Amino acid sequence: MQVKKLICKNFKNILETELEFSQNMNVICGENAQGKTNIIEALWLFSGAKSFRNTKDNNFINFNCENASIYSEFIFEGVQKTAKIEFSDKKQAFINGKKTKNVSDLAECYKAIVFSPSDLSLVCDGPKERRKFLDVSIGCLYPKYIEILKNYSRAVIQRNQTIKEYKYDGSLSVMLDVFEKEIAENGEKIIKYRKKYIETLNNYLPEIYNNMSSGKEKIKTVYVANICDNIIEKLKESRKEDMYTGITSVGPHRDDISFFINGNDARTFGSQGQKRCVALSLKLSGANVLKEISGEYPVCLLDDVMSELDPKRQNYILNHIKDMQSFITCCDPLNTKGLKDGKIFKIKDGKLI
Repeated sequence: MQVKKLICKNFKNILETELEFSQNMNVICGENAQGKTNIIEALWLFSGAKSFRNTKDNNFINFNCENASIYSEFIFEGVQKTAKIEFSDKKQAFINGKKTKNVSDLAECYKAIVFSPSDLSLVCDGPKERRKFLDVSIGCLYPKYIEILKNYSRAVIQRNQTIKEYKYDGSLSVMLDVFEKEIAENGEKIIKYRKKYIETLNNYLPEIYNNMSSGKEKIKTVYVANICDNIIEKLKESRKEDMYTGITSVGPHRDDISFFINGNDARTFGSQGQKRCVALSLKLSGANVLKEISGEYPVCLLDDVMSELDPKRQNYILNHIKDMQSFITCCDPLNTKGLKDGKIFKIKDGKLI
């Protein structure tokens, strides 16, 4: 897909700005707190998802205004469309001028991926962030997965509540049997989906990371399963230990992903630039998976991606993201000198200069 135009009115510090974009690379330059990321955030909101900055809806409206709006013209599956989101006492969305039932309905015709500095948590933080990445990515491709995940999570919570009392009341084993059966059935499906996604991701990730490092580094991605099979047996075996902790100790809610750069664990031994490249490569690979499954490339939104990258990696970002329309924020104009095909927008005080 391709975004042709964006109009923001009273959106944060952007009172009224209209931008017409290149179909290739779009670099948004400016000093800090001038509105660069606000533009990326506006583009992301058309995906129907919540703010990647955890901005509350009422905070999208400029301090001196009562309402705000963002409007976009874009092409999806070869058809030109319009989308608008209005912010007042509530948030409303429109596609081709018609109001949608929910803002999330925008996701049906607007696809995007976003990278922000917080995504370094995919490499630096604990396994929860990596599981979340998997679950969100898979859920976007297979809505059925979301229901499986909900059923699994509910059963784990129910088992956690019950296992605490199990040491006082052995008759609760009947209830545990029910919850453990549901955990096992849904857990096996979750593991299957996750492994399939990682397998598809690995069709793109090694090449993207290798190219970003100018062929000097190779990445290996491994799905680390807490347990792969016989989940129900392992749950029964863990009852004695779990009844003292009150936590279900086995299952895919304990799984992780490991990244190795030239054989070394990226989380432990990777530099900040390498970790940033791993997280970015994950997002770009996810975009290719989305194209493979859905047939449509998403818009690529990259916030503050150039910092801590050497010139060669910066050049890759500027000139070698293929087939996807991309948007990058950048503080230092010197980082954009190597741009070969695209447009550069300079933003100051929320205005295009």
